[in-house]
Amino acid sequence: MDEIGAMLKATRETTGISLEEASNDLKIKVLILENIEEGNIGCFKDIFVLKDHIYNYAKYLGLDPDKITDEFNEYLFEYTSKIPVEDIEKAVREQAKEPTEDRVVSPYTKTVTKYKKTNYLLLNLIVIALIILAIIWSVKQITINNEETKIISYVK
Repeated sequence: MDEIGAMLKATRETTGISLEEASNDLKIKVLILENIEEGNIGCFKDIFVLKDHIYNYAKYLGLDPDKITDEFNEYLFEYTSKIPVEDIEKAVREQAKEPTEDRVVSPYTKTVTKYKKTNYLLLNLIVIALIILAIIWSVKQITINNEETKIISYVK
């Protein structure tokens, strides 16, 4: 990554473009461009966004953006292939413990648990039962011994 950043920085300086000018033209913050040129990959949360910035920056500087992104992909492959096998196995075991769903999710995103349909059905049945009980109670209050009450009595 250091080589890619150094090449981008050297090209920018050779063409006489300032970081601020590149930032304004690309609509990318100056700090992001500085981190790309310095090779600080740890400053970025999303590798895909970083890759997109590198592609656009290389294209802006007149370099071959596909070649630069290929070099970045090779760097990422070398970087991720140095992760110890024990860490990978531990992550796989932790994922195996979690309940699986039929949908595909990225390992970088949080999984969202969905409520089961039975929970909604049970809730709806309880609400309907309460409504029916309220109707029965109110009808019973209005009629006493099958006669309509015409006088409201108060208990003292």
